[in-house]
Order: sequence, then structure tokens, then C-alpha cells
Amino acid sequence: MAPLPILALAVASFGIGTTEFVIMGLLPEVARDFDVTIPQAGHLVSGYAMGVVIGAPLVAMATAPLPRKTALLALMAVFVLGNLACALAPDYWLLMAARVATAFAHGAFFGIGAIVARNLVPREKRTQAVSLMFAGLTLANVLGVPLGTALGQAMGWRATFWAVVGIGLAASAAIAFALPNGMPGTRGGLAKEFRALGRWPVLRPMLVSTLSSVSFFTVFTYIAPFLLTVTHLTPSGVTGALFAAGVGLTVGNLAGGWLADRSLMRTVLGSFAGLIAVLVALSLVAPFAVPALAVLVLWSGLAFALVSPLQVWVVEAASDAPNLASTLNQGAFNLGNALGAWLGGTALTLGAGYSELPALAAAVSLLGLGLAATAVARPLWPSLAGNQGRS
Repeated sequence: MAPLPILALAVASFGIGTTEFVIMGLLPEVARDFDVTIPQAGHLVSGYAMGVVIGAPLVAMATAPLPRKTALLALMAVFVLGNLACALAPDYWLLMAARVATAFAHGAFFGIGAIVARNLVPREKRTQAVSLMFAGLTLANVLGVPLGTALGQAMGWRATFWAVVGIGLAASAAIAFALPNGMPGTRGGLAKEFRALGRWPVLRPMLVSTLSSVSFFTVFTYIAPFLLTVTHLTPSGVTGALFAAGVGLTVGNLAGGWLADRSLMRTVLGSFAGLIAVLVALSLVAPFAVPALAVLVLWSGLAFALVSPLQVWVVEAASDAPNLASTLNQGAFNLGNALGAWLGGTALTLGAGYSELPALAAAVSLLGLGLAATAVARPLWPSLAGNQGRS
């Protein structure tokens, strides 16, 4: 493997993941500072997610002709400036605008970064390389978010964004130093890439990516009240449970990459099947702290075991349009984040209890499993069929 370039990408993904999720821990401080309600401050989370969805295709088109290293450094410059604007924002709406602007770099960075990571290693290690890059995102949940929240609570929420600016500058320097030159941008025009994206074999894994995120965020968005009211953990117990889940995310992400390099579709199908079983188990053992915690860790691991295989599946399916497809798949994941939060919230509004959310998420995973299984039943592109042949 090519550790230094991929580790440089992982450092950047750690910073991007931290700035995306740390705001959730700082909502009370932001709401108090700008004299808004906590639900209004919570729109900063959904605003970022929609910024990724909207920005992914726009930024992909803007960066397509650029050499890959130049494009990544330009995106990191947007990331640094966006977080600097967050740290200096004088009011709520300018903070929202800065968050959305920062999110524009998110989808394109992970999309291009995934292409770069997979091209730096032998074919049999491509998914592992992508999962290593995404490990920065999972570690952001384990370390970046709790440490950033603690810093913001102790020194003010703006201090957290100043710290993220520092991470962004360090990541930019690492990318400038470690990534090789000579990786060209898209050739042949974007029209060719957009035509390729209209094919069902390309759209299918993107839809599966969306369903995987819908399933996860249907429960994870409300995991704190779930653990407080159903499992009856204390607030400190919830913190410990979320840390354990973060470890599960990280291990599952790396394991998914390793397994997918041996059989991409078996990993996707097996992860979905495992998710369905684990989510049903979670609904049954939720009132009991020890088994609920064990199932929570297993659930988070299986959920993130899907991330890098789905990203590689999209790129394999869109072999003639990999850069745009890889970037748009990040928008698909974030669309699933927003839809999952909406689905869980709607169920609660209609009278469902927190304990019923895992069953709803299992139903969404069943849809994802069924859709993914259609690719195995009748593979429609040579690269995926070849990957199945290595099963």
C-alpha cells in the first residue's frame, strides 16, 4: 500500500468529519450565543448535509479538468476558509452560510480522494485503501467530536472551529508533500460522464448507498434519547456508549475494506443481512444495558462496513465516469443522512416509540439488501462480474 499519501487523505477526512459532526455537541453554546432555539441551531446540521448534496455535482464539474492533487488542495483551501468564516461568524445566518460553503468541499473531496486512494495501490487492495482514507471520518466520531465538544464547552464554540482550521492546514501540507503529481483530471468532457451516470448499473449502487445511510440515521440521529429512555443509561453512560459505537464504526470500516477486496458483493450483501438481524436484536435487547451496548457496537460496525465497498462499487460500475460518480455518491450518502433523520422523526411524531426505530431501520436495510441482490442475480457490467469471479 502507499501509506503516506493515503494517511494524508485520512488526516483531511478526520478534519472534515470533525467539522461536520462536532456542531451537534455545541448546539447549546451556539444557540445561547446567537439567541436562537436549540432546534434552530440544529438546522446547522441539516444545512451542512444539504450543502454536500447540492455542492457535490457543482464542485465535481468545476474541479473535473484539474489535476487530482491540485483539485484536492483547492478543496482543502475551501475547507480551511469555510471553517475560518465559521470561527468569525458574527450572527446565525452568516454561520449557516459558512457551514454550507464548507460543505461544498465535502462531497468532492471524498469523491476525488477515493479515486486517488484506489489508484495508488494494487487492484487487490483498492477497497482497503479507500477504507483507510475513510478511517479519518470514523476516527472523527471517536476522537474529533468529543474532544472538539470539550474544547468548545471550555473555551467557547469558536475555539473548536479554530482548531479545525489548524487541522485543515496540517492536512493541506501533508497532501502537498505526500501526494504524487501527474494524476490528470477528467478527459473527454463532462457530457460523457453525465451520460454514463444515467445507466441503471451506476444508479443502482448510488440508491443502495442512500438506503444504507437512511437505515443508519433513522436510529443514530435519535440514539441519545433512545439510550436514555429505553436502555435507561445515565448521561455519562450515553457518552461511553457513543464512544464504544465510534470504535465499532472504525473497526467495521476497516474490516469492510479488507473483506470487499476479497469479494465486493458478498461483503455488501452480508453486511446488509447482518444489519437486519442486528437491528431486530437491538429492538429486543434495548431495555438491557449490557446486551444493548454489545449490539450497538456490532450494529455500528456493520453499518460502516458498507461505506468503502459501496463507494468502490459505484466507481467500478462507472468505470468511464469514475470522478463524477464517486463525488455524487457522497451526495447520495448525505441525502440518506437527511432522509433517515426525517424518517425517524416522522415515525416519532406519528406516535412510534424510540424502541420501534430499529425495526423501521431494519425494513430500510431489507430494501437495500433486495436492491443489491439484483446485481448478483444478473451482473450488468464486466468489472463487477470480474470482482464476483474473485469471490
